[in-house]
Amino acid sequence: MGSGAESVIWHDVENGSYDADFAVWRELAASAGGPILEVGCGTGRVALDLAKRGHHVLGVDVDPVLVEAFRERAEDRELEANAEVGDVRDLQVEGEFALVIVPMQTIQLLDGAEERRAALEGMGLCLAPRGLLALAIVDGDLGAGAPGFEIGRPLPDIGEVDGWIYSSLPVELRADEGRIVIARLRQIITPDGDLTDEHAELALAVLDAGLLEAEAYEAGLRPAGRHEIAATEAHVGSTVVLLEAAA
Repeated sequence: MGSGAESVIWHDVENGSYDADFAVWRELAASAGGPILEVGCGTGRVALDLAKRGHHVLGVDVDPVLVEAFRERAEDRELEANAEVGDVRDLQVEGEFALVIVPMQTIQLLDGAEERRAALEGMGLCLAPRGLLALAIVDGDLGAGAPGFEIGRPLPDIGEVDGWIYSSLPVELRADEGRIVIARLRQIITPDGDLTDEHAELALAVLDAGLLEAEAYEAGLRPAGRHEIAATEAHVGSTVVLLEAAA
């Protein structure tokens, strides 16, 4: 199986079943009254859910393979959603949006305050008058003062494609030089029963809601509230920071 196909599979396995944030995005979308932009859309977990509820959604993601999967799924389901390849640090999107959403700690994948400011400025320019920008973050360092610690014993995320079994198990959460590192054990079982495994890590910049609001203010945005998303067995909790264009 090609690496492109596997990147879609792993994205779906590790993110596709997560729905703890849906209530927040649905509530914000229902109040938006206009088109929605999702930054870091992946294969469409959130965007396609909102499109299914009658919202017009455009997704942007830096990974063209995920964008293509998004487009195929939107077309197959006959949904009012599309996706474009783009980098949030240099966002080039036409039109204005009543709501811009950034789920799953995407803003924390950026490297430091300078990149976040570029992203905030670009997303701010996408907002329609009275539009809202909503970003989900892991708020703070999760108490990760020790070099490393276990995140509990969650069940693995599992998917099956054409008889191949894909399993991804979170095994460690640790602090590492100003970043939160989430380590996973990925395993593949072929239809013949052969097993392969590899380790994968995702690093998030340590960021709290107050700092993000301060950086947003410097980028021409102002705080407009917060929402909390509870933790699950396999996912940490998060804070959704709401921002609007400064007067």
